[in-house]
Amino acid sequence: MPKILNIETATDICSVCLSQDGKIVSLEESNKGFNHASTLTILIEKCLAKANITLIDIDAVAVSQGPGSYTGLRIGVSVAKGICYALDKPMIAIDTLQALAWACANEEQKDVHYCAMIDARRMEVYSSMYNLNNDETETVSAIIIDENSFESFFSKEGTVIFCGNGAEKCKPILTSPYAQFSPIICSAKHLRHLSKKSFLEGDFCATAYFNPLYYKSPNITIPKKIL
Repeated sequence: MPKILNIETATDICSVCLSQDGKIVSLEESNKGFNHASTLTILIEKCLAKANITLIDIDAVAVSQGPGSYTGLRIGVSVAKGICYALDKPMIAIDTLQALAWACANEEQKDVHYCAMIDARRMEVYSSMYNLNNDETETVSAIIIDENSFESFFSKEGTVIFCGNGAEKCKPILTSPYAQFSPIICSAKHLRHLSKKSFLEGDFCATAYFNPLYYKSPNITIPKKIL
């Protein structure tokens, strides 16, 4: 049964989960903000120590590929690549929104729409829609949320359960009785089902050429001293 190291750095949560056959063996997380560069490798070390194994013992590394924080994604993917190169392990890329939707549907077990949202600043979110079987029904897009968002679903009396760190800020605006909200946010433990599936299907990345799915350019400004 595959032992997979799952890495999630798409948001302000830095998270590492060791899974075996899709089950959680150990989990380490930090919610202290965007300090992933100094935290991620420490969390990996702690996670493996809990399970009493080393990196040599794992079968693959799975990493959340985005959308999400530009810097966070780069750090997660860079560390995953480093491990895979050094130890000749396969690398698996997991869609961040799909993993969120899977976790939400797995908990709710309702035949409704599952909308995963990642905060993209102000009232913008990265969003995609899935059904109970984790099939994508609306493709990933960056959208600005207003009172008319998702009206096509609500008007058909279709319940939508929103999850992810972008969902909380949308609560005051999405007031339809068909809008429900889940507390589920990004965590490496949510990658385990999809990473197991990818491993068994041999769905691996070309490690040398893989890049995160940013969907938008980084939010870079020119320092005032230069202007």
